Amino acid sequence: MIGTFVNAGMILVGSMVGSVIKKGLKEKYQNILYDAMGLAATALGVHAVVKNMSNSNYPVLFIVSLAIGGILGTAIDIDKTFRKLVERYSKTNLSQGLSTAIVLFCIGTLSILGPIESALNQNNTYLFTNATLDLVTSIVLASTYGPGIAFSALVLFVWQGSIYLLANQVAPFLTPEFMTEISIVGGVLILASGLSILKIKSFQTLNLLPALLVPIAWFLLIHIFPYA
Repeated sequence: MIGTFVNAGMILVGSMVGSVIKKGLKEKYQNILYDAMGLAATALGVHAVVKNMSNSNYPVLFIVSLAIGGILGTAIDIDKTFRKLVERYSKTNLSQGLSTAIVLFCIGTLSILGPIESALNQNNTYLFTNATLDLVTSIVLASTYGPGIAFSALVLFVWQGSIYLLANQVAPFLTPEFMTEISIVGGVLILASGLSILKIKSFQTLNLLPALLVPIAWFLLIHIFPYA
């Protein structure tokens, strides 16, 4: 799991560097970093959706996923629970930063396929590449939201560690078709985070996270009932 340790470690390093930078920044510079982070997340989300939409075999699946996932997430109210937990330890809008960080760090091809490639082929290239990207992203996020962004390293470690340990079981299901559909839904979630940061439209992104479970359930059904 060396790749996952490195990935999580780079987020911790980036969070520390970013929080140090934040202390020396005037408010006007902090505000421009908010805008930069919002624009970056929006661009990444749009790119993920546009890149994968043309390859989708189930173009309505992401709509169904967002609808069902949004209802489930709202019923549980993941966003409210998360915000209450975070606000106990921070008076800033850290919950928005953390939700953005978790989506950016965990919902991506490198972060999903990386642990599997590491477990099955002892190849950490994906994870080392992801670590480099996450280092830069965590610096920007921490310089915007503070050192609390480091908590996302734990979430990423649990996420990638679980995939690593279950690599033999989950690898057969991670077909190009599945990755396309999950990337579209993930792209929409990243886009929602970006629009929220830019204050264009406030989304409770965490309440939409269960949308990622719908493509998983769909492809499991196809696997179980291939000729239905």
